[in-house]
Amino acid sequence: MRVPVQLVAGGALAGVFLALALVSLVWTPHDVAALSIADKLRPASAAHPLGTDHFGRDILSMIMVGARTSLAVALLAVGIGMAAGVPLGLIAAANRGGLIDELVMRANDLVFAFPSLVIAILITAVFGPSAVNAILAIGIFNIPVFARVTRGGALSLWTLDYILAARVAGKGAARISIEHILPNLLNLLIVQGTIQFSLGILAEAALSYVGLGAQPPTPSWGRMLAEAQTLIYTDPALAIIPGLAIVLTVLGLNLMGDGLRDLLDPRLRRIRA
Repeated sequence: MRVPVQLVAGGALAGVFLALALVSLVWTPHDVAALSIADKLRPASAAHPLGTDHFGRDILSMIMVGARTSLAVALLAVGIGMAAGVPLGLIAAANRGGLIDELVMRANDLVFAFPSLVIAILITAVFGPSAVNAILAIGIFNIPVFARVTRGGALSLWTLDYILAARVAGKGAARISIEHILPNLLNLLIVQGTIQFSLGILAEAALSYVGLGAQPPTPSWGRMLAEAQTLIYTDPALAIIPGLAIVLTVLGLNLMGDGLRDLLDPRLRRIRA
């Protein structure tokens, strides 16, 4: 089976930032919390390969720790969305047209009525801004996404002959959903998870940009952009570097999603063949 080019390219792009995030767990070139006003706005050098910001902090170190922050927030938010959304979608599909199905779908519509930024503002108004609250806000917004995707895929499977055979064999709706429906939805959920992962990085950057994400001294790509906006004409690299990090990471994950879709969807494989 030929591996799609976009999957390889996307995996390479996303892998670079994943590697930076993992390395930052044990080592960074400089302490991201250490301020050195005497070294502020330094150009790229051997000591600071990407230069320093207006507080004298090493930009490369901040990008590395910012990658860890963004990827962790997005990953946990997708995990919340999957953990709650997939079971809801399976339950709704198993009760198609019933009261439970209607309640689940109307609850999804209610969440969709409030963008993740509005949900984050509501949460932080009560609990205060933090990375944990950003995870909750993005995760809550992911729940109806996975619920709808799961329900749509499950409905098409409930009409197939092998599901009818399982029902004739005496299996209940819950057992059929777990043993037969869910395994056949994994390909769809993996692709959707990759897409939501990239959107989660964008959402985390947006929340940090307005001060609702990770709080100082923890670096975040979104907050790096916010801090650089007043220095855009003095040192454009302060905004360009974190902006490129966000763009390249999201591009890599989107390419991975397209590649996984082509690889895992048998219909697309036949068309391309």
